Amino acid sequence: MSDPTPAAKSPSPVKVRRALLSLYDKTGLVSFARSLAARDVELLSTGGSAKAIRDAGIPVTEVSDYTGFPEILDGRVKTLHPKIHGGLLGRRDLDSHRKSMEEHGIGPIDLLAVNLYPFRETVASGAERADCVEKIDIGGPAMLRAAAKNHESVAVLTDPEDYEQVIAQMDGGGLQPDLLRTLAAKAFAHTASYDSAVAAWMNKDQEIDFPPSLVLSGELAETLRYGENPHQKAAFYSSGRQRPGVATAQQLQGKALSYNNYNDTDAAFELVAEFDDPAVAIIKHANPCGVAEGDSLKAAYERALACDPVSAFGGIIAVNRPLDGETAEEIAKLFAEVVIAPEAEEAAREVLAEKKNLRLLLTGTLPDPAEPGLSVKSLSGGYLVQDRDSGCVGADDLKTVTKRKPEARELADLLFAFRVAKHVKSNAIVYARDRATIGIGAGQMSRVDSSRIAASKAKEAFGEKGAKGAVVASDAFFPFADGLLAAVEAGATAVIQPGGSKRDKEVTAAADEAGIAMVFTGMRHFRH
Repeated sequence: MSDPTPAAKSPSPVKVRRALLSLYDKTGLVSFARSLAARDVELLSTGGSAKAIRDAGIPVTEVSDYTGFPEILDGRVKTLHPKIHGGLLGRRDLDSHRKSMEEHGIGPIDLLAVNLYPFRETVASGAERADCVEKIDIGGPAMLRAAAKNHESVAVLTDPEDYEQVIAQMDGGGLQPDLLRTLAAKAFAHTASYDSAVAAWMNKDQEIDFPPSLVLSGELAETLRYGENPHQKAAFYSSGRQRPGVATAQQLQGKALSYNNYNDTDAAFELVAEFDDPAVAIIKHANPCGVAEGDSLKAAYERALACDPVSAFGGIIAVNRPLDGETAEEIAKLFAEVVIAPEAEEAAREVLAEKKNLRLLLTGTLPDPAEPGLSVKSLSGGYLVQDRDSGCVGADDLKTVTKRKPEARELADLLFAFRVAKHVKSNAIVYARDRATIGIGAGQMSRVDSSRIAASKAKEAFGEKGAKGAVVASDAFFPFADGLLAAVEAGATAVIQPGGSKRDKEVTAAADEAGIAMVFTGMRHFRH
């Protein structure tokens, strides 16, 4: 008959008498080993970890000597042994476990410190497939899971940041149950994240876009003050993907980023990366309120700001060139939450340093708009997953459907406006003139309303001229001619839209009657 599992008895603090240290990343290893040895803890270790401990003059026993079995298969098997896993998994509160451990000469292991082979880093380096496979850790996760399962008796560490509090509790009478549970949860999350990286790589290697099981992982980068609203808790997790942007940027100054700052800054930088010439995007609530290209960043900024200077107040500013001093001086005149750039000249840094609350983020480079990736949206009870919208339309992709073809100036503006519309919440309408937005209609239930709002914005910003002589971009087709007619009424001379409506002929006829040019892209850019 097996021993009953104690139900009501609270776990006792754990006294550490034997520890196993097996670390690929040896940060803090020697000092931690020395602290343990000074407290009469017997140390077991493997390979490079054992050498580092021994070279520091600290007594340590190699795992192969402890188990009586050598490392084999080029190190693939070294800790997969009953004396190791029995020592980690054996329950101290069960007579049957204690008896079995004594019978087989298995001593308890009270503390395990392990981190894993650098699989993600190996993949990111572009290593050959065989090298990536060799960096899939087997023994490490097995030990971590064993120790974490038996957390009432074993402390399991995956993070050097936890060494100090473990030593402190050892000096205070033993490791407390709350700490042991926290460390166990951290260990299971660590192995889950590691396995997710391996699974993602294997799916990509086999060109499997949507595997039967979706595994998402992230490392806590920052706990935020709150979420979209003050009553919501929030945090930022890094996926480990090194795409240039807010997740990987260096923050030079300013307050910590908020939830909304992260969201809006990502939107701003992804938008501005679409353009080859100097460009500036100003974002508010994840929508652009001004975007422009120019001969210089300063010119681009001034033209972007002119589109909607009222909405730009308190916005996010993204640039696709190293930020120079002149542009920084103009930006400093406006209250902005965040400025994000690939780099900033010293003069620009000095100017913005005067704005103590302004966050200045530097990314080193720009993201590639055409780079594939996944977009994930949570729903009640599940996730929606799709390819990131990396589509890009060029002049060769356009089909002129009206009698009049767009002029060269109009064509440049049409392509510019359509790239902006890709980053505007649907229904999206963008008016542009000379590669600068002059009116943007976003997030309306009716495309006609978006068109009228955009035209109204243009009139607010540019007076009676408004949208006259501008082009207009629509993220999706016009289901009826009324949306196009609203653009004609505002003074637009050319239209770019995906096409594909059953009323395309009707809409095209309305464009011909108005004497404007219209091109179809064949590509839609809904953004919800």
